[in-house]
Amino acid sequence: MKLPFVLDEGASAKAAIGVIVLQNDETLESEVSPAIQRSGAALYHSRIPCAREVTAETLAQMAADLPYAASLLPSACEMDVVGYACTSGATVIGPEKIAAAIHQHHPNAKTTDPITAVTAACRHLGAKRLGFVTPYVAEVSAAMQALLEKSGFTISAFGSFEQSEEAVVARITHQSTYDAICQVGELDGVDVVFASCTNLRSFDVIERAEATMGKPVITSNQALAWHMLRLAGLPTLSMGPGRLFRTSGE
Repeated sequence: MKLPFVLDEGASAKAAIGVIVLQNDETLESEVSPAIQRSGAALYHSRIPCAREVTAETLAQMAADLPYAASLLPSACEMDVVGYACTSGATVIGPEKIAAAIHQHHPNAKTTDPITAVTAACRHLGAKRLGFVTPYVAEVSAAMQALLEKSGFTISAFGSFEQSEEAVVARITHQSTYDAICQVGELDGVDVVFASCTNLRSFDVIERAEATMGKPVITSNQALAWHMLRLAGLPTLSMGPGRLFRTSGE
């Protein structure tokens, strides 16, 4: 029996958002997906190979693999936005090279990455003095700090778990992340706390930390989800946790 059917515009009728996730990332999809799905957009994932340890050299190697990873996103629907989901990788590779790699296969897509998204989020909240929390080894943290300062921000406080393995970062407890955010954020001269790394679990502690400190918290996954929605022309209010998703300005 041949059954009749009717076609529509598919799951991506409202917007198609692609995200390139690290092979070793265990956190991003579970945090970002609900925020995108609430908006009615379709979210598509691709994976990119990455080394076990996070160093400047291993992060730079991902630049060569980006075009192929982007090509694995669906081609039947045009991507509205494609995000490369690695904060440290985006710092080392650079947003311009990331955009060029993605545009080889999705020429009309808007592009972003966590460090670009965090910069946009800080400006959206009017924050200039950052408390900076990372899980990284010193060379990776230093490169990110330099980029943030070049973008016009002041790093008023800094703390790191000093880990090089993604598997370790993905298993840092929510309580440890909360404690770190509050320890850095309660220091004088901090407008907002930025907790970096897409593998660092954060969504469950953002609002609790904000309530404790009386200051906004921005994390890599939160900022990336927020920025991808904005670039897709979709509303962000109440789509995710924290003051970032409660502040209008669309």
